[in-house]
Amino acid sequence: MHSFRALETAAYCPRKLYYRRKSAEPPTVPEDVASKREIAFDYDRLLDDEQALRSAPLAVTPTQFRSRLGCARARLETGDWTRLVDPAERDVMLSGRDCRGVVHKRLETTPPSAALVFTGTPPETGIWHPQSVRLMAAAKALAWETETDVGRVFAEYPTHGVVREVSVDARRTAEYREALRIADAIEGPPPRTDNRSKCEPCEFSGECGVRTRSLRSLLGN
Repeated sequence: MHSFRALETAAYCPRKLYYRRKSAEPPTVPEDVASKREIAFDYDRLLDDEQALRSAPLAVTPTQFRSRLGCARARLETGDWTRLVDPAERDVMLSGRDCRGVVHKRLETTPPSAALVFTGTPPETGIWHPQSVRLMAAAKALAWETETDVGRVFAEYPTHGVVREVSVDARRTAEYREALRIADAIEGPPPRTDNRSKCEPCEFSGECGVRTRSLRSLLGN
């Protein structure tokens, strides 16, 4: 059974998933990532406590954080905001028919919902494609466990003060199914990606054999 993380990686770069499967190193959560995730469980205090807000590991200014989070709170229904701020459960393992993994927040809504917390930078609108696949995996697993249709989930980018509601629709479900197909089919190393920007931060770039070039070398200097 695939993990949520594996399906996210399959959507991002199948070759990376191949090398991750070969790695003997278990996945770990870096300390800085854990501290950034904690912001998602401390929204109300940060909105009210200026000193705590200024010491939090934000990627934006305190003013931007407060403005964006205030907009999110105003946009969401009161019950949704309350459940996001104080979820029924956190770091919950879900097991579905095709995949399993951890959701950072399990929300007691009707129908049930969940939230995943991402510590990177959000796009201007919506969410990144691999993260959408991970959210759909979580939604499908939650639906399987509860035997209830899950119509929406939430993506949180706490260091930016951004909270986005994500619909479980036909397009996103098809992208999730495609990631499942890719993950099922991987036996040998898939072709290298043409998007070299994905390779530069990848921990497997040395094994993968992808050569990345600096801007200076590309300019012929």
